Parts: sequence; C-alpha cells; structure tokens
Amino acid sequence: MPDEIVYESRPELERPVLIAAFRGWNDGGQGASLAGAYLARAWAAREFATIDPENFYDFQATRPMVSLVDGETRRIDWPENSFLYAPLPGAGRDAIIMLGVEPNLRWRTFSQLIADVAVAHRVELVLTLGSLLADVPHTRSAPVTGSATDPSLIAELGLQLSRYEGPTGIVGVLHDACSRAGLKSASLWAAVPHYVSLTPSPRAAKSLVDRLADLLGADIDTAELEEAAESYTRQVSEAVATDEETSAYVQELERRADELADEENLPSGDALAAELTRYLRERENGDDGDDVAREQ
Repeated sequence: MPDEIVYESRPELERPVLIAAFRGWNDGGQGASLAGAYLARAWAAREFATIDPENFYDFQATRPMVSLVDGETRRIDWPENSFLYAPLPGAGRDAIIMLGVEPNLRWRTFSQLIADVAVAHRVELVLTLGSLLADVPHTRSAPVTGSATDPSLIAELGLQLSRYEGPTGIVGVLHDACSRAGLKSASLWAAVPHYVSLTPSPRAAKSLVDRLADLLGADIDTAELEEAAESYTRQVSEAVATDEETSAYVQELERRADELADEENLPSGDALAAELTRYLRERENGDDGDDVAREQ
C-alpha cells in the first residue's frame, strides 16, 4: 500500500500545537471549518503534507468535484485533508493547522495518521474545533465550551471535564487516538442556532477563534469575521421577521441568553451535550445524521 501521508516538506517547528477542524458531522453551521480556514488564511499558513483520500472515502457518498482551470482544462478535486504550518502570532511557538473532511471509512487508521504526524513533529497539544446545533439565538455571541479528559490540562487551560456519552464523529475518534499516542488533547465547541443550521455561521467561527486565541495566548485579528457576523445577523433577522412564530421563538431565546449573560453563567458543556443528545435522538428516525455531534 502506498504511503497515505504525502509530505511536501518536513518543517522544523517550535513547540507546536495542532489545531484540527473537519467538515461534516462535527461542523454544525460550518462553524468549525470556517474557523480553521480563517486561521490558515490569517496566518498565511503553508501546506506541508496531505492525507491521500483513496482509502478513506466512499466516493459515491463523498463525491469528488470537477472544476475548470482557466475555463478550459478539467480538474478533479478530491476530498482534501491538509496539514499546514505557521508561526502562532504572539505566542512564541508554531501551529499546525489540519483542515479535513470527515472520512467514510477506516476511521481508526485515519485518526492514527493524524496522531503520527503530531508525534513526528513533537506537538505539545492537539486542539480540535467543533460546532453543534442548539437552542441559541443568532443575535448573540455563540457560546463556546472547552473540554478535555486530562486533569492537568483542565486545570492549566481552565477547561471542563468531558462527560459526554452518545454518538461521536471523527473528532471523538481522533481524541482517542491522541490518548493512545500519549498526546494531550482538548476540544472547543461553539453552539449554532438550530433554526438556521444550513447557513454558514461566522458568529460561531469568531467565537471559536476568540476562545482559541485566549487559550493559546495568540494574537488573531478577527475584524473580518466580526464584519461577516454582523452581515449574517442582519440577513437572518430579516428572514426571521417574516414568520411571526419564529420571531417570537427567537425573542424567547434572546431573553434566556441575556439572563445567562447577566449571571455570567454561559451554558455548561453538560448542558450543551444534553441538548445535542436530544437533537440527535429526534433525527434518528428521519435524517442521515449529516449535522454535528458533540463529544470531548
């Protein structure tokens, strides 16, 4: 079998952290993938390795795309899982950013490949980004919870102990691979309004980027995300205003969010996990599970 990790270069990195975001089940409102792509662009990250998709995807389920180069040459674009690197601004260390697509096949092998890259580059922390659908309003900042299973990491970064039980996605399997490889890992999850689940949420992306910057002591300019979030809020508000019942529901969510903010008590990780479990159970009989799971 050919090498499934394809290296373009092998950069020398200073105390790196690995930040991973996947499109798919763990990416409600595309909050996680938007955040990961934003970080890669903001830091001018350079690709150094990819995972060959051949053995990890059912191409009838996750189809490659055809595009035209210069309007003439046809090109096949396959599901891409890329490793990029960049200095972590203001933190005196480097970052590896892994941007991927949840695979259809061989999850344990796929996750182990990512863990192998982390071990090879002496990564000190693996941090995953996720976004889930919840009862939150689109007009307020997206709540973010951070969790881990390592007690020292929880204390060091001010995270919560992960107590989630239920369906998982590639993020949960990756954390298991990290544990077996002796890598410290944690996750950040942003809540996305379930009533606009198909709309990309720059609010969730900004909340994830802000929380990540706080955890890592990094400098990240989020002005572009803030502008996109304001536009998102205006557009969704216009759509909501056309339906009286939905508008009343959003007002109730805003009232709850403001009460929590006044108490300086954002929803806990357990509360968001319970919300997700309820949501998944409601979908089991009718949908294809294409949204998001929340685990570690």
